[in-house]
Amino acid sequence: MAEDDKGGAAVEELLGTRLGYLLKHAQLRLAEHAGPALAPFGLGARELAVLAVLAAGRPLSQLEAARRLGVDRTTMVGLIDALEGEGLVERRRSEEDRRRNVVELTERGRRVRADAEEAREAAEREFLAPLGEKDAARLVKALRTLIGTPSGP
Repeated sequence: MAEDDKGGAAVEELLGTRLGYLLKHAQLRLAEHAGPALAPFGLGARELAVLAVLAAGRPLSQLEAARRLGVDRTTMVGLIDALEGEGLVERRRSEEDRRRNVVELTERGRRVRADAEEAREAAEREFLAPLGEKDAARLVKALRTLIGTPSGP
């Protein structure tokens, strides 16, 4: 075994039981699956998350969307600017409060979001496939419990 291989194995043995290490590296591997799946749509995972939040209900302000996603206002402005530049979202005055601006998906944004969500779901299924369907569902349920979100379908 090469010296580098031994060092890598030692690190894996040392860190391989640490939850933070495992979650981080699982996220990196998931990104390796999801990134190429979303690339044809010109989206990354963050942009798709913004589209999903904006599609989920009533029109939201940038600040409301940022809060739901847990990102800062400056980051949200950049994300919305990029999505608006691609014709996926548009800003407009709120019908309920004319002092407030809201962000909504365009028709193109709705189509791209739906297609990209299908690609994301397929990439996640592929990523989780080694666990089998039941264990994958248990993992997702356990993670939802840990981050405090209600159980979904």
